[in-house]
Amino acid sequence: MLNTLAGLVLFMSAGIFLSAVVCRAAGIYYNHTPSFPVGFYKIIDAPVGKGAYVSFCPPQAKVFDIAMARQTIDRGNCPGGYGMLLKRVFAQRGDTVSIEAAGITVNEDLLPNSAQISGLELPPYRMEQKMLDDSEYLLMSDVNPYSFDARYFGLIAHAQIQHVVEPLFTWGD
Repeated sequence: MLNTLAGLVLFMSAGIFLSAVVCRAAGIYYNHTPSFPVGFYKIIDAPVGKGAYVSFCPPQAKVFDIAMARQTIDRGNCPGGYGMLLKRVFAQRGDTVSIEAAGITVNEDLLPNSAQISGLELPPYRMEQKMLDDSEYLLMSDVNPYSFDARYFGLIAHAQIQHVVEPLFTWGD
């Protein structure tokens, strides 16, 4: 009985490992965070633009060190040992953005779920109205008011963005 159970555990572990390798090779990411619906996202060949979901390596900065220490973000293969993040593009070249405690405005429109949340123990980010240039993007979650996003780390450079992705299969909200 014990040998059968050990064999089953070994077989299942190998299957999970092999599935992860195949998914990664096929350009499929699994999102388990509440920033977006839980599920699988596939890399697509599309330009980075408003509304696109993107995966990116965070730049090495104190706010990401704090987030990793508090397990707000995972460890991973990005510089600084950070894990890749998945967010949505809400502003790009030519858009005017401001980031305040009350929320983020893009072209003077307040984004939903963009107010900074007290009690997250993350330093708030502030930015007065700024017109974005070719290399700057505002990345956020519009489904989770507690998401770790531009409210706390500001703008992300185009060089940090790794892939444009689209939902392949998701469940939940």
